[in-house]
Amino acid sequence: MPYALITGGSKGIGKALAIQLANRKFDLLLIARNEQELKKTSLEIEATFSVDVKYLPLDLSHPEAAKEILEWCKRNDITIQILVNNAGYGLAGPFENYSLSQHLDMLQVNVLSLVSLTHLFLPDLKKHAQSYILNISSSAAYQATPGLGLYAASKAFVLSFTRSLAIELTHTPVSVTCVCPGGTETDFPTRAQMGEKALKLATKVNMQPQAVAVIAVKAMFDKRTEVVTGGINKLGVLLAWLLPKKIVEKSAANIYGINKASR
Repeated sequence: MPYALITGGSKGIGKALAIQLANRKFDLLLIARNEQELKKTSLEIEATFSVDVKYLPLDLSHPEAAKEILEWCKRNDITIQILVNNAGYGLAGPFENYSLSQHLDMLQVNVLSLVSLTHLFLPDLKKHAQSYILNISSSAAYQATPGLGLYAASKAFVLSFTRSLAIELTHTPVSVTCVCPGGTETDFPTRAQMGEKALKLATKVNMQPQAVAVIAVKAMFDKRTEVVTGGINKLGVLLAWLLPKKIVEKSAANIYGINKASR
């Protein structure tokens, strides 16, 4: 039975996506750093939905992680029909506040592991009558975001790459979808070390991971190339396109405390 592979699958949007796919009777392979959380999530989903859930604790900031996943699948005779590139995180605040290694680790997770997994699993995905790649980007992909600049740039890459790949694979069995959530009730703000102002704003507009997952899975099976979740986020994307870039960027800088920090 083919599996759905989900990176960042132990909690947040990744766990919610796993639940949605398990509800559709897909067996799962969950990837995340924390083995304890992975085991807990896997047992919970298996008991609830009566599907097979395997897990592999792995840090995607390691350059060889994608190859390790492929090799593990081959050793365990696991065939992937759905590849969900969900894992990702941000670093909030001025660019220079973080070390180069911290920035590169983030890019490894957000960009390079996604590209590597897509490239490595694509030949096998093409062997199915129908298969899917689901990339989780962000509404931040649609604008430069001072104070979250490298994260936004990484998500812009994911969106652009997805759109291009979707066209390239039009006449293959592989459908490619990019879903762009806005603020979601996850531990993203904590890991990103977001300031108080940004946290307060986020709590007012956050969607629940379950709601994002429902939209994402439906978009994937509907073979949509690009989806922004939630009415507020769609409006934000529209405004980012309509308004002068400097106004949009200064507003973002104010939210993330960049203007204050630079004085």
